[in-house]
Parts: sequence; C-alpha cells; structure tokens
Amino acid sequence: QRQRVVDLAVAALGGSVHRKKVAVLGVTFKPDSDDVRDSPALDVAVLLKGLGADVVATDPEGVENARARHPQLDYTTSMREALHGADLVLLLTEWREYRALDPAAAGRLVAGRRIIDGRNVLDPVAWRAAGWEYRGLGRP
Repeated sequence: QRQRVVDLAVAALGGSVHRKKVAVLGVTFKPDSDDVRDSPALDVAVLLKGLGADVVATDPEGVENARARHPQLDYTTSMREALHGADLVLLLTEWREYRALDPAAAGRLVAGRRIIDGRNVLDPVAWRAAGWEYRGLGRP
C-alpha cells in the first residue's frame, strides 16, 4: 500500500514529483496518538522526498517524534501552512480535523487541487464537486 500511494502521487503530478510541494496530512500510525513507529505515512513521505519532492508534513500530535526519526523532512504543526502552495495533498492519518477538512477552503490554499485519500475517509463527491482531482486507495 505504501508504494501504491507513492505511485499514485507520481501519476497525479504528471510522472514526476521533483520540486513539487507535497503536503502530508498525518504522520502517526493512527489518529489520537503520537506514535510514529512503523508509520506508513512517514514511509510514504520519505520515499517522496527521495524522489525530489518538497515534502511538508503535519500532524496534531506526532511532529516532534517524526522529526526525531526523519529530520530530512520539513514539518509544521499548522495544517494551513502545510496546505499553502501545495501541488498535491496526501491524507495519510485519519485525524478528525483532516476528515472534517472543507474542500473549498482547502482549495483556496493549495497550488493544485489534487488529493490522495490514503484512508478513504473523505467524501469523493464533495471533493470533486469543489474542483479537486480526488483519488482514494481502492476506489475508482
């Protein structure tokens, strides 16, 4: 699944993530935790960074633990800052605030309205209606 998210990200950005800003929403293993051990989200972020993406990761609780494990990534505690100017958004941990994200408001912050819902917690119809290219794992 981790490589599948990376492959979807590369495809969503036209075949290359080099120098593209990728906002990663959620770095913990699960919501309501600061545990980043074996976090699929962090693995995806690191793989994208290795492909040349400018990765900015955010999480309500896990930023400091993630930074200790993977200092090569950029982090912020502000979802708004992570989204600002992003070419692609990856929702990788199903925190309540990410599930409740308003697609119209988020669309005003990003450079490109592309989102990969790695947890299948967003409403694809609402996101597409707001002009987003929505991709969910295991969804058409």
